[in-house]
Order: sequence, then structure tokens, then C-alpha cells
Amino acid sequence: MATQTSGQPDVQSIAPAKTAYETWIESIGIPIHRGYYLEDVRTIELGWWPERECNAAFLMLEGQEGVAEARLTEIPPGKTLPPMKFAFDELTYVVEGRGLSTVWPEDGKPKKTLEWQKYSLFMLPRNQYFQLSNTQGDRPVRLLHTNALPIGMAATPDPAFFFNNPYTAPEIAEGAGGFYSEAKVYEETNESRAARVRSFWVGNFFPDLRAWDKLVPFKGRGAGGTTVFMRYPGSPLYTHMSVFDAQTYKKGHRHGPGVVIIIPAGEGYSIMWPEGQDKVVVPWHEASVFVPPSRWFHQHFNVGSSPGRYLALHPARQFGMGERVADPRDQIEYPEEDPFVREKFAEELGKRGLKSIMPDVCYQDPNFEWDYKAYDQA
Repeated sequence: MATQTSGQPDVQSIAPAKTAYETWIESIGIPIHRGYYLEDVRTIELGWWPERECNAAFLMLEGQEGVAEARLTEIPPGKTLPPMKFAFDELTYVVEGRGLSTVWPEDGKPKKTLEWQKYSLFMLPRNQYFQLSNTQGDRPVRLLHTNALPIGMAATPDPAFFFNNPYTAPEIAEGAGGFYSEAKVYEETNESRAARVRSFWVGNFFPDLRAWDKLVPFKGRGAGGTTVFMRYPGSPLYTHMSVFDAQTYKKGHRHGPGVVIIIPAGEGYSIMWPEGQDKVVVPWHEASVFVPPSRWFHQHFNVGSSPGRYLALHPARQFGMGERVADPRDQIEYPEEDPFVREKFAEELGKRGLKSIMPDVCYQDPNFEWDYKAYDQA
């Protein structure tokens, strides 16, 4: 018979406790998709959520790490979902379809309505009622939502606090021109080497991110890439989207958890890895989703024949730690990268009859930067 030599139980035999958020999503009974990535969220399995009168699924990818919720909603053709009210801000990206969002503070108050389409991005504000409608009569709408609910439930482990809370915010943070008016650009001075972003856009609605062309150089990250940074009035959430040319790739870098990435356009792959350990290859195309785990290096590669776009939906800054590289150890310059990186890139391009257009000098000079004269003179 085994003897116990300590008054403490064997901790290896005790399963780790689930978080309140994990317990709640499992209680809903709809699919929960796990892993490092989902290659196409347009086609993954959903399940019926009676309370919300729609099909839905939760994403629990490795990099979310209790910081960000990611969820899919499918609205049946021609249907309007029941009114809902959340005690947190939520970003919504339109994966497929067209529809309406209606937002109001309480009964009897004026409503604000937004019409959206595929590739739109909009915010649903905390402590306001809202309804989502599918204006198409022949096909469903599919939406990707992100928010910080797992963080909230870590502090207050009661779902009713977040979904049935009677509190109403005194006003909706609108910015210039109204809640869903056109986003406005603001100038910003930033001289850090990794990201000399000159401007950011503030608003609650971005109508078509596949066509968005108001981008600025993201100097220091490589590949001649351009970026738009998006912020939301009165909200800690923020977003950025990067665009980079075919047959190029970005520098490896790392940051905190919870940055949910979806692909509006392009064909390529990303590599993710913890320092000094094995690499995970993530293939992507339109509607692929992945979340780099906290402090894992990751690197994005465009092996298609047209520019690639990736949209990064960030948690609040104190959790995600942003995209700007303050510590040089958080970015890998091209001359310092693992030989596997270039070999894999050449291999993937070769499968498609393509060749890299990366300039040789970028592998020799760690301070090399692409020519951005056209932007600098604009």
C-alpha cells in the first residue's frame, strides 16, 4: 500500500480548475473550436443557441489565453435577432453577408442604425441595447465577434452581470459626426524605429476593409508593408490592418496574448513559435483566423500573386502590449532569422511557380528599409 509522506495531496492528480468563462461557454452547448488556427471560419461547424435564436460557435485558440473572446454568429436569411445588451464593448467583423445594426440606450430613446456588408468592421458599445438583422432573404450572414469578456469574468464570475445588467451608460461615445458616422483621421508623432505611424483613424464603423486604401508605411517591420491603425471613441479596444506585397514577408516579432487575426484578402501562411522551440505553420487565405500565443514570435508570408491583408483585433493595450516593438529582442531582423524561414518561403513560392522579390540587401543590412518616398512626399 502506498504511503503518504506529506500532509499535502498529490497536486499532479488534481485537474486544474476551469475559469468562470470556460464553464459558462461549455454550458451553452454549442461548438467550441480549439487549436492554433481555423483555416476558414465561413465553413466551420456552428450550433443552435436558443436564447439568441441563431447558430453560433466559440473559438478558444491557443493565443486567446483568457484575454479575448472570439465568437461566430450566423443570422438566418431575412431574420432579426432578439435585442441584447452587453456590459462590454464588442468588435464585429462581417465574414459573409449584408445587414443592419441598431443601437439604443433604453426604451423610448432614439435609435442609431448602421448598414453593413461583407468586410465591414463595427463596434457594439457597452451598456446599450442592440439588434442585428440580415437584410438578405436568400442566404445567412456570418459574423466574427471579439471582446474582453474572459477578463471581466475573471473578476466577476457571474454571466448575469454582463448580459442582464440594468445599468445604462449616460451617453454613447460618438466622436465627430455621430456614433456610426465616417471615421476621422488624427495625426500622431512616433519616431520609434519599428513603427513610425503618422496617423490613426477613429470611429465606430469601417465599411470595407478589403478595399481600404488609407494606409501609411509601417517602417521597420519589413516587406514594404503599409498599415492602418483604428481606434474607437471611449473604448479600450483597438485594431490594425496591414497590407504587404505578393512574394514578400514581414519580420518575425512578438507581443502579448489575445490579438485575434482574420484575413480579408490574400494567400499565404504565418509561422509561430516560442523562442528556441519548434515552429507552427499556419496556412491562410480569406476568412482564416489565428491568434499568436503570448510572447511567441510570429511572421507573415505572402505566397500569392496579389497583396495580402491581415486584420488584427486587439484587446485593451495593457493585455496585448501593442504592435510597436520597444525592445529589439522582440523583433528578428532578416539577417538574424533562422535559415528555415527563407527555405520555407522559397519552397512555398516554388509550388506556385513564383519567386521571392525580397531584395538581397535586406539579408545583409539589418538597418535596410524599403523605399517609401511616395508616402513620405504625400
